[in-house]
Amino acid sequence: MMSPGSESPILIIGTERSGSNLLRLVLNAHSRITIPHPPHFMRFLAPVAHRYGDLAVEGNRRRLVEDALALLERHPHPWPHPVDADRVVDEAKPTLFGVVAAIYDQHRAAERKARWGCKSTFMVNHVDDVLADYPNARFIWLVRDPCDVASSAKRSVFGYCHPYRMARLWREQQERGRTALAKWGPEVVHLLKYEDLVSDTEREVARLCDFLGERSETAMLEPHRSPAAQETAALSRSWRHVGEPISTGRVGHHVRGLSESERLLVDKVTAPVKVSLGYRIDPRSEFQPDPSRFDVALRSALLRLRVESRSIREDRNCARRLRRDLYVRLLRCVYFNPGSGRSPGGSHPDRAWCERGIASRSGR
Repeated sequence: MMSPGSESPILIIGTERSGSNLLRLVLNAHSRITIPHPPHFMRFLAPVAHRYGDLAVEGNRRRLVEDALALLERHPHPWPHPVDADRVVDEAKPTLFGVVAAIYDQHRAAERKARWGCKSTFMVNHVDDVLADYPNARFIWLVRDPCDVASSAKRSVFGYCHPYRMARLWREQQERGRTALAKWGPEVVHLLKYEDLVSDTEREVARLCDFLGERSETAMLEPHRSPAAQETAALSRSWRHVGEPISTGRVGHHVRGLSESERLLVDKVTAPVKVSLGYRIDPRSEFQPDPSRFDVALRSALLRLRVESRSIREDRNCARRLRRDLYVRLLRCVYFNPGSGRSPGGSHPDRAWCERGIASRSGR
């Protein structure tokens, strides 16, 4: 049985590389809130969710639960507590997010906290789905200067490396965030700027807690001291800054991290939304030429090669991330294969091949 607090999940939405790991750890430091690192269930499973059939049917729901827990098993940031698949099948509402919520609620119970949250910023695409199941859910729309987002993504294995692609994604996701705020109002969607969070942390945390109906706690102001922060920082170079005190040191990082042409290109792509959110743009950006598809593809490949090479050398969770990515690709291959003969209530050779392929490639 879920507690009243667990019926009010907290979801961080927006775009990756916007400080969402920091915000997750700020909230996780609260005595009543737990937010584990996200396996991005909705991002990876929503495109194939219709292939499971009616989730009111236990067999269909079980297959979805098995696939979701297989994602969790391969998650680059392991969860500290096991999840009971049978309990998820029994307790989940018959929707994709219902299954996700049941998994998160087991983590909440194991952590002995009142509320759980999800840091998967891609949930900006599923605000209505969440509210259909959990009308008391609350969303924190986290926004950061897109030039700084693109600068961070350029050096990260998480997200698009190419600034042009990241700028397009930022624009699309902020437009979705703006739509959610306009539709549901500030009582449901709270706009928080990264720059405000790091420059006046105490005030912004107090405002955030007011929005969530919780009391502000001093531990939230120093999340880097928590074991959760130190664990995250040690796993990947892309997450190392969460192990440091909150500071404004990353504000304006694009001045060093992007070339002038890249900054102008990001401004050009994001200009209307960026201005509406209170950020300045360079007036010269209007005249910056768009890159060709070939240029974007080639530069993206070169940047990806660089960050992947560094991840192999330096990240403790590189192998797990690659296993997860392989699993997602094979899973989609199975469910999108029109000749697979997939049907609710049954299995097929392609699924068995998928599982065998994953096991052999992961050394299990």
